[in-house]
Amino acid sequence: MVGESYDVEVGRVAHGGHFVARLPEDAPEVGGTVVFVRHALPGELVTVRLTEGEVGDRFLRGDAVEVHRASVDRVAPPCSYAGPGLCGGCDFQHVELSAQRRLKEEVVREQLARLAGLDLPVEVEAVPGDDRGLRWRTRMRFHRTSSGGLGLREHRSRSIVEVDDCLIQAPGARVAIEGETATGDEVVVETVRDRAFEVAADGFWQVHLGAPEALLSAVLDAAGVRPGDRVLDLYSGVGLFTAFLAEAVGVTGHVTAVEGDRGATEHAGANLAAYPWVEPVRGSVDRVLESMTGDGAWDVVVLDPPREGARRPVVEGIVRLEPRTVVHVACDPSSFARDVALFAEHGYRLSAARAFDLFPMTQHVEVVGTFSAR
Repeated sequence: MVGESYDVEVGRVAHGGHFVARLPEDAPEVGGTVVFVRHALPGELVTVRLTEGEVGDRFLRGDAVEVHRASVDRVAPPCSYAGPGLCGGCDFQHVELSAQRRLKEEVVREQLARLAGLDLPVEVEAVPGDDRGLRWRTRMRFHRTSSGGLGLREHRSRSIVEVDDCLIQAPGARVAIEGETATGDEVVVETVRDRAFEVAADGFWQVHLGAPEALLSAVLDAAGVRPGDRVLDLYSGVGLFTAFLAEAVGVTGHVTAVEGDRGATEHAGANLAAYPWVEPVRGSVDRVLESMTGDGAWDVVVLDPPREGARRPVVEGIVRLEPRTVVHVACDPSSFARDVALFAEHGYRLSAARAFDLFPMTQHVEVVGTFSAR
């Protein structure tokens, strides 16, 4: 069945960089089956070639290999490696840039409605630092091809597509080659608002040129930190948010920064040495929260969890501390929406959400949510 082609009318965007369609009812054995289609747009009539699935599966996957009725939002992909069977790094190269953001808005709203029962308007904001959605990625990881060149993987595949020039790679980006580049103890210095941050060459740092400033501004605005506040910064990394939260609370306040990665915590110690009222703590966030007393001593909690979200143990650990404000930075709309529902169970409502286009040409989007006690 994989490799067979059908003409379908494309429906709404779905989380994951694809669009929902149904195979024709008269298609043998698979008639009416949902197919998630890449390289398409809502309202288009396309020929979809199946790439994954078997008869009886709840849904199938496929690529739009021919467009018979195009959306007004369709453009020629700027990258020659974008398309069916080619590089899988970008999902939306065929979509006009403002339309990409509207699609991401729809995904965020749909996830919040379906998983958290909220109807909340969300606008995906452009972030300074890219060139019309290109040349924004400051860190790249390539694979060596059999011919000795560099390449990137196909979508949901281990096959490598050789790439001469990745158009989302920023000038001067740090480049690693899978299985070859040994970073060891190499340290990179990143600068935000004239403040330097040490980070391991292979450690976490936001990859969009404008992401650190955009997220920092959003977090500080949402947190509303006051002088003298006690702040808890969870999944704090090398201390980007921590440093500026420390400046906001001042010497009469206190910030505890919790991070599980040993290397990140060590770099945070150096990055935050100027703030003796900051306490870096290494440990898993859920276990550190278990050791904290819920005496209302914490005013603000900021968390920037990995893609799977905070999940129940962490959410329950946070609400037990009774902060007045919680600021959640999320890189996945579905895990964010599940966390929103968990916070709501314990009386913390999502009072505001901002979304940022930190990954143009891809389906990914960053969300900053603000929670307050009912």
